[in-house]
Amino acid sequence: MTADALFSPVKFGSIELKNRIVLAPLTRNRAAPGNLPSTLAATYYSQRASGGLVITEATQATEDGQGYPDTPGLYSDAQVAAWKVVTDAVHAAGGKIVVQLWHTGRISHSVFRPDGLPPLAPSAIAPAGAVYLPGWQKADFETPREMSQADIDRVVDGWRAAAANARRAGFDGVEVHAANGYLIDQFLRDGSNKRTDGYGGPIENRVRFLKEAVAAAVAGWGSGDGVGVRLSPHNPYNDMKDSDPATTFTAAAAALKPFGLAYLHVIEPVGTSPALAPAMKAASGLPLIVNGGYGAETGAAAVAAGTIDAIAYGTLFLANPDLPARFAAGAPLNTPNPKTFYGGTEVGYTDYPALAS
Repeated sequence: MTADALFSPVKFGSIELKNRIVLAPLTRNRAAPGNLPSTLAATYYSQRASGGLVITEATQATEDGQGYPDTPGLYSDAQVAAWKVVTDAVHAAGGKIVVQLWHTGRISHSVFRPDGLPPLAPSAIAPAGAVYLPGWQKADFETPREMSQADIDRVVDGWRAAAANARRAGFDGVEVHAANGYLIDQFLRDGSNKRTDGYGGPIENRVRFLKEAVAAAVAGWGSGDGVGVRLSPHNPYNDMKDSDPATTFTAAAAALKPFGLAYLHVIEPVGTSPALAPAMKAASGLPLIVNGGYGAETGAAAVAAGTIDAIAYGTLFLANPDLPARFAAGAPLNTPNPKTFYGGTEVGYTDYPALAS
């Protein structure tokens, strides 16, 4: 098996990809003061523009959405301007780039909030574990505040405003982050959502917040064909649980169908059994990107089989800025250095070598 199947072009909504190799969204914690993408971010993303699509690190849609040190936002004019430098660099290198928009919900701390109050969540349930504060010291997660309708309306509108800012910043689209235990995922799963109103209880209610956030992003972008959604049906990260993931996430995918979106992005490790991504693709009617430990051959095999339309690569693409060229040549890969994943400078960020010319 070769990597050939990864190199055919494909169109996701209005976004044309030159190949099926996608840079997965990777939190790098290198934002500058003001939650601006750093001056190095343009280099980092443009180095990886040979992929079919670049998906940025998770980016706050609202000022109170932050949950980690030094993560960028897209709610201020200064952030729009800083991201415009990044998108221009990626486009100059021949790439396409979408911004992943999130709100961390209960995976945050009062220190990150402008009002100094505990973080927001669907229900007042503290996750197990600890949060990194702005100085990288650790603290236990706080018990969050159950969101009122006014809270929900304001946060949902953040996706609209951020998606409109994304268009101003020159992005090719936006990805709504509904995975990995952050706010939308917290509404979806019955382990974190114990509400008794129209946002809790049966799955038809628990998908409501997802639908409202996606509708807001579509409105802000101006159409659905530049909007994707990321879901993680198996991931227990951030103390997440659900009593029936197959039902929950098939319903979540089906809820996306009316919006005319660009793609569905599912985190599902290669070899997972039973795999939920194919049923989620069928339910949504959308092109499918899958992320989860694929290599060149396993990714090509998945695309060649016809169920998956593109593969998102995380740490492999982090450490190999020219990953498509390496896959095409069957060349050796750089080894990722986990010690430099989060925070720091150019070391482990923009200094991984490309293949010798």
